[in-house]
Amino acid sequence: LQGEANTKEYRQFVQHEGKDVSAWHDIPLQNEDGSFNFVCEIPKETSAKMEVATKEESNPLKQDIKKDKLRFYPYNIHWNYGMLPQTWEDPEHKSDELGGIAGDNDPVDVVEIGTTQCQQGGVYKVKPLGAYAMIDDGELDWKIVCIRTDDPKADVLNDIEDVEREMPGELEKVMIWFRDYKIPDGKPANAYGYDSRPMNSDFAKMVIGETHELYNNLKEGKRENNGALALS
Repeated sequence: LQGEANTKEYRQFVQHEGKDVSAWHDIPLQNEDGSFNFVCEIPKETSAKMEVATKEESNPLKQDIKKDKLRFYPYNIHWNYGMLPQTWEDPEHKSDELGGIAGDNDPVDVVEIGTTQCQQGGVYKVKPLGAYAMIDDGELDWKIVCIRTDDPKADVLNDIEDVEREMPGELEKVMIWFRDYKIPDGKPANAYGYDSRPMNSDFAKMVIGETHELYNNLKEGKRENNGALALS
């Protein structure tokens, strides 16, 4: 840790196997058992808008700043929120299916809908259940809906229709929360592709695979790093 929480100087380095690592580059995307690794940036029922610093060496967690002020959600988020390591939404990669919009220049976001609050900076095994194609200020900002593999509900949640059956209304709550959270700050609502519907697990895994490939292109130098991203 560097600095104090709720200050501009605060940095939290993610630990993996007992040492400080880059949350973005040093944690594998997928595990041998088929699960994916999720780095928690914002634990459920908190509001500080923490994020992996993609432009700082070792990519620690920091609190987002806008107009020289620390950013907070206007109310607590009700799910664990974070990112998938070794993924990247390329701002030059346009989605034909979604009218040619491109990525938001960040790792792919995860909304973990389990019952337990995750630790900020913790790394957890998850399985993808579905995906929302959120459009934020004209940029594509995928939200991958996941469940921790050790959650009590994990055995009965394998795809998007399972979530609707076991947790009725939860997916709509996720969609509405991310659609509307900027409105109290005077911003317009976010939009969604695919008629605001959550896509299924296979679709979510396809998005993860595609953004992992875009990440690899960036890391291997096939795609120019013209956004000053810290790749180590």
